[in-house]
Amino acid sequence: MSTRHIALAILTAVLWGVNFLAIHASLEQFPPLFLVALRFAIIAIPTMLLVPRPRVRLRWLIGYGLGFGTFQFLFLYLGMAAGFPTGLSSLVLQASAPFTVVLGAALLRERIGARAGFGVAVAALGLVVVGLSYGADAPLWPFLLVLLGALAWAFGNLASRQARAEKPLHLVLWMSVVPPLPMLAISLIVEGPGAITTSLSTSFTAAAAPAWIGLAYTVLLGTLAGSGIWVWLMSRHPAGVVAPFSMLVPVVGIVTAWLALGERPGLGELAGGVLVIGGVLWASRASRIAPPTPTPASSPAPDPLSATASSATASSAALTPAARAAHR
Repeated sequence: MSTRHIALAILTAVLWGVNFLAIHASLEQFPPLFLVALRFAIIAIPTMLLVPRPRVRLRWLIGYGLGFGTFQFLFLYLGMAAGFPTGLSSLVLQASAPFTVVLGAALLRERIGARAGFGVAVAALGLVVVGLSYGADAPLWPFLLVLLGALAWAFGNLASRQARAEKPLHLVLWMSVVPPLPMLAISLIVEGPGAITTSLSTSFTAAAAPAWIGLAYTVLLGTLAGSGIWVWLMSRHPAGVVAPFSMLVPVVGIVTAWLALGERPGLGELAGGVLVIGGVLWASRASRIAPPTPTPASSPAPDPLSATASSATASSAALTPAARAAHR
């Protein structure tokens, strides 16, 4: 990669890492389920008007939208709203990488080599360490919610790969059409019309400005700019070259949450984070050395937010913001 392309990859990781702060700011104003519907509706409306629908099977588009868009952010936002730290959220979402490898083997019959299996085991151990360290001083269920978000992201990775989109960014944008209506319906049932109405009626004040700025950041920089740059880089370089830069996302997320919110992860959480990142990087390297055996049903196609579905691990490690939350 040229210096310019390396700078773009680092910029994308920074955009996705800071995006968790933006999500935190938005959750201060809007109920989490309604916020998911709102963020994707803002993208979906111009997408349907201006962007051609990708030529993929409808079931894979819907599957990607449900996995990556709907359920990932449903669980992520619920976990963060329940008090799970912003910085650690960016780390725990990296669990989508080992989840994707395991699901790819179980559902698509992709081969897991010994090196990749070792990387997945190390990452899983890191997640256990993070969970135990966090759960020692706080309820464990917010951590489990964010972990479920990572699992949903992994299912979205498989759907995006099966879609085999010729224009991955179009798939990203059209995926945003799926979440708004079901998430709005769930929000109305769970959070109630009163909470939604109150959040909107009080949102046009100076105190609510950070929430709108955070939402704008998530849509414009975290999703559109970050995904656009990442997909552009993925189209010019092997996935294994670009994907490792995504490991900067939790680093940026933890550091910015520490600086802006005063979140200080404990030694156990940091140690677990090192294991997670190291395991994902090792598994990604192993995937580049011994790629999974292709089958007619599982030809790789770039995942636009994690942006690297050319291998199971690289696909998930790349995101986000996203992320992708970094849609991330």
